[in-house]
Order: sequence, then C-alpha cells, then structure tokens
Amino acid sequence: MALIIRIAMQSAGLLLSFLGWVLSIITTYLPHWKNLNLDLNEMENWTMGLWQTCVTQEEVGTQCKDFDSFLALPAELRFSRIFMFLSNGLGLLGLLVSGFGLDCLRIGERLQDHKRRLLVLGGILSWTSGITVLAPVSWVAHTTVREFWDETIPEIVPRWEFGEALFLGWFAGFFLVLGGCLLNCAACFTRAPLAPGHYTVAEMQTQGPCLENGSADPKV
Repeated sequence: MALIIRIAMQSAGLLLSFLGWVLSIITTYLPHWKNLNLDLNEMENWTMGLWQTCVTQEEVGTQCKDFDSFLALPAELRFSRIFMFLSNGLGLLGLLVSGFGLDCLRIGERLQDHKRRLLVLGGILSWTSGITVLAPVSWVAHTTVREFWDETIPEIVPRWEFGEALFLGWFAGFFLVLGGCLLNCAACFTRAPLAPGHYTVAEMQTQGPCLENGSADPKV
C-alpha cells in the first residue's frame, strides 16, 4: 500500500510540474500580459507582452510590433523577462532530475538513497521555478492595479488591465509549487520495499558459497 501511495504522489507531482512548466512557457511568449480597450474606438484592442505590443482592429486584423530596446522597457517587464527565462530553465531541469528519481524507473534500483536525493532536488527545483513565475506575474499585476487607480493620471487616459497571460502565469506557478511539494513529500514517504525477485537473488548470493563447499547449511 505504501508503495502505491508513493508512486501515485511521484506521478502526480511530476505531472503537475510538467503542466506548470508548459504553462510557464506559454505565459512567457503570450502577448497578453496587459489589455487595453479604447472607449473612443471599441473596435480596437491593445495588448502588451514581454516582447511586443499588438493591436487588433476589426477591419485590419492583428498587428504586432516588437519592443525596440530592452533597456527602454519598464522595470517590471525587464525583470519579468529574466525571471521567466530562469523559471523555464529551472522547471525543465527539475523535470529531468525528478524523472531519474522515480520508483517506476528501472535504472538504479539498488541506489535508493541516490534516487531519493534526486527526487528531493527535482522537487526543490520545481518549487523554485514556481516561485520564479509567481514573482514577475504578481509584480506586473501590482503595477497594473497601481497605475489603474492612479489619481494623478487624467480620467480620459486609457488604463491597462489584466491580460490572460497573468492568469496563466498564476496557474503555472501554483502547479509548479504544488508539484514540487508532492515530489518532496514522496521522497520523505516510506521507502519502497524491494521486489520479491530481489530477495531471491539475495538469498542465492548468500547460499552460493555454501553450495560450492558442498554444504546446504549456511552455518557450516
């Protein structure tokens, strides 16, 4: 029963980490971190991401323009690029490390301590990747709310609002953190017992020298 629970926790943690990593990549490149709707022209919608700004018009369609300079970006967008790249790298590394620490993987079955350490390391990497996603997404959301309610800006000036990418980023961070926690809990769970075949091999290795000496009793 303990083995089943342990494998279930490992599988759920790895699946959640993978899902969070995929959502993190989508969030990084999706140009919908901020949305802007113009009251004067309801047929025109603006969106802003980490790499470009897009405008959607009913007659023309969607047109996007990349940012000219990295240094000219607002501070939250500059750091969001760095943090999102770091999160994607940590998430991928966490998936690879955790994969080698799974009990269902036949490689290194006798190195249970090493597999447990790999599982713990993979969980920590996934957890860190989730925090690295939540930080820039929450920063951009905080800046958007602050600018939306800024009384020094005239009311006639359009205000940016939350884009779909922010919600995807929050989901990505939550899945990565939860997946990393499950992997760490699975590593601290009761260690999986050896399969019956391993006991048979161990008994044969113990009795081997005795049989070679012509005695069936291991004490002789």
